[in-house]
Amino acid sequence: MALIGQHKDALANLRRPSPAAPLTALETEIIDLFVQVSGLFGQPRSLAEIYGLLFISAHPLAMDHLIERLKLSKGSASQGLKFLRNMGAVKTVYVPGDRRVHYEAVAELRNLLTRFLRDQIVPHLENGQARLTRIAGMVKQLPAGDRARVQARVTMLQSWGKRGKRFLPLVMTILDR
Repeated sequence: MALIGQHKDALANLRRPSPAAPLTALETEIIDLFVQVSGLFGQPRSLAEIYGLLFISAHPLAMDHLIERLKLSKGSASQGLKFLRNMGAVKTVYVPGDRRVHYEAVAELRNLLTRFLRDQIVPHLENGQARLTRIAGMVKQLPAGDRARVQARVTMLQSWGKRGKRFLPLVMTILDR
C-alpha cells in the first residue's frame, strides 16, 4: 500500500514542474507585462513580479517558491503577498499534503480595479483636495504680482481633483456591472 502512495507522489511530481525551476520565457514575458503596468500606478516592481508569476502559474505557489524563483527577499515577498491579499489580487489555497500556505492569483479584473480605485486612488484624491485647500490659502500670502499666475495653476489642480472625484464613481459603477 505504501508503494502505491509513493508511486502516486512520483507521478504528481512528474506532472508538476519544480517550484524552484528558473523562470520560463513565458513566465518572464507575463511578469514583465505586469511590471510595466504596475509602473503606471506607481506600485513596487516586486508586487507585479509576484502577481505575474502567480497569474501564469499552473499551480498555486508557496512563498518560498516565489522567493527562490523571483530572487526576492523574505520581507519583500511577505509584504507583497500581504498587500496583494488585502487588495483581493491573490488568495490562499489549500494544497493537500503540504503545510505551507500556497497562493494563486485572482484573475477578475473588475474586482481588482474596483478595490484599487477605492483603496488607493480615492484616498489620494481626498487628501489632495485638502492639501490644495491649504495651498490656496498660502497663495494669498504671495506678492500681488506673482499671485495671479500661481492662483490660476492651483485652481486648475483643484478642477482636476474635482473631475477625478466625479469620474471615479462612474468608473466604479461601470466595473460593478
